[in-house]
Amino acid sequence: MRVLVLPRYSRLGASSRLRLMQYLPWLEAAGVDVTLAPLFSDAYVTGLQRNRRKFSDLAQAYVGRVKALLNSRSFDLVWIEKEVLPWLPAWVEQTLLSSNVPYVLDYDDAVFHYYDQHRNPLVRTLLGTKHPALMRGAALVFAGNAYLADFARKSGAPRVEIVPTVIDLDRYPIASYSSAKTNVAAPCVGWIGQRATASFLNPYKPLFTRLASAGEARFAAIGIDAPALGLPMTSIPWTEQSEVTSIASFDIGIMPLVDEPFERGKCGYKLIQYMACGLPVVASPVGVNRQIVEHGINGFLAETPQEWEQALLKLLTDPALRQRMGQAGREKVEHQYCIQQTGPRLARSLVAAATA
Repeated sequence: MRVLVLPRYSRLGASSRLRLMQYLPWLEAAGVDVTLAPLFSDAYVTGLQRNRRKFSDLAQAYVGRVKALLNSRSFDLVWIEKEVLPWLPAWVEQTLLSSNVPYVLDYDDAVFHYYDQHRNPLVRTLLGTKHPALMRGAALVFAGNAYLADFARKSGAPRVEIVPTVIDLDRYPIASYSSAKTNVAAPCVGWIGQRATASFLNPYKPLFTRLASAGEARFAAIGIDAPALGLPMTSIPWTEQSEVTSIASFDIGIMPLVDEPFERGKCGYKLIQYMACGLPVVASPVGVNRQIVEHGINGFLAETPQEWEQALLKLLTDPALRQRMGQAGREKVEHQYCIQQTGPRLARSLVAAATA
């Protein structure tokens, strides 16, 4: 069986790396021959992260994607991250996709809201029904959470499976809780993400500043230049090789969000990373966060700044509570949010989609 995998990004793109690429060994173990053809190059992804884009990189990406689609007829299945050609109508993709080769769509974000809720009425008219049309034609839709799955089902997708965005347990050792962190003056509250989502931290800047000034906490952020964004946090560079060690240096992991349609489609991956490292978490009660975080068991759900302060203070002042919640979070990841659980199921589903 031959599968053409069409991620949006290279390994530098978290969604592509986690939703598709980390499953390739599982597919190969199932006897599947995989060909990988990312849309955007490393250079484009790097520019995107630095808020710089080149039209030449974009044009080259679209030409390469069209070539890949024209060769897709020699495959048994095409596995697509979200869509084939962003910002082009569904009929373009449907024309390029072979009617004789089934395709599978994968969603870890509510990207359909970029179109159906766009401020420009022309975009809503031309592209608002794009993702529903693609979903109806798919042999299978993988959805990262219930919000995305519900959208796919309402759009008429014939088959939908929820596959959360997960970690690989082999990369996340069990926390020992015996490190030198206990000798540090104040526990570290940490966040991991990109510039595009750093704005969710802004409402809590006064709280972070107040707790840090009182010596009750330190704050750190992986993946952004926090001081340049006006955030009272220490910056930690992100690399794929160092991210687990960096997260493990935290004492508490946080995930603030706003309750908007796009955010309800997020898959809570940073929460899963924190919990895999044995950290307690504090998160906004939005979307899948409500399923990942069991309030009072593996962390706290907090909505207002006052609730955030109460939750953080409980954890900052109680090391035993941090350990107890961290262990509960790790156990949940081992049972529900690791590739060791989802890998075999996803491989079987792809094989079934190709042979249905």
